[in-house]
Amino acid sequence: MASTATALETTTQAPAPDLAALKAKQQAAWSSGNYAIVGATLQIVGEQLCESLDVRAGSRVLDVAAGNGMASLAAARRWCEVTSTDYVPALLERGRARAEAEGWTMNFKEADAENLPFPDNSFDVVLSTFGVMFTPNQERAASELLRVCKPKGKIGLANWTPDGYIGQVFKTLGKYLPPPAGAKSPAMWGTRTRLGDLFAGADIKTEPKHFHFRYRSIEHSLEIFKTYYGPMLKAFAALEPAKQTELHNDLYALAVRMNRAEDGTMVVPSEYLEVVITKR
Repeated sequence: MASTATALETTTQAPAPDLAALKAKQQAAWSSGNYAIVGATLQIVGEQLCESLDVRAGSRVLDVAAGNGMASLAAARRWCEVTSTDYVPALLERGRARAEAEGWTMNFKEADAENLPFPDNSFDVVLSTFGVMFTPNQERAASELLRVCKPKGKIGLANWTPDGYIGQVFKTLGKYLPPPAGAKSPAMWGTRTRLGDLFAGADIKTEPKHFHFRYRSIEHSLEIFKTYYGPMLKAFAALEPAKQTELHNDLYALAVRMNRAEDGTMVVPSEYLEVVITKR
């Protein structure tokens, strides 16, 4: 009987998460606050990614989960034909305003990264910077990126790593608001092993890089993120005041440990994985 019970225990798996419900919750989070305030500070990542991809003028480029157009603008500045997509309409409007201010012509379309409304083999380059990594159904999202990319085309990603600053921020949030059982961590996209699973058969090149979060102070950074960064805004709103204080203190301590500045400001490097995938 004992051996039978042990066998049953080892074969029991966690229930599959409700991916539709998780997506709805995530969409509500990203729609709250104003991610564009944070997203605009990350512009250098999109520029570096386009350089690593060796994006050529005239290329058809799709930016998936584009936010307010960080990578979209980088591609447009290289004279590409750009389509910028996101499932948060307000962020697309922010991207549109940025493009119009600079005089770039781009296409903007509301779209779900797990169900892209484009034919197979439509784009020379497919981009996503800190976007597609947050999809609940990771396998489906990766499959969609591959599907819409032309053979010999390239997929460029920038994904936060598990051990980097933002990876640790999400780990800290998870201590207070655990994700649903069975849900896969977004930070898995920041590991070579997971990318190999998601894009099996493709040529994958990765390079760890760092983006430096620069704020007037650590307290200033937390104020900005708690006000404008949807997932953090929602996390604090879901907690009782005492737990809010504990979470604030944990996030503050994390930033202190990683802060390189010694003048009262904040300069925190956050590791991300720059990924260049060539579709076969």
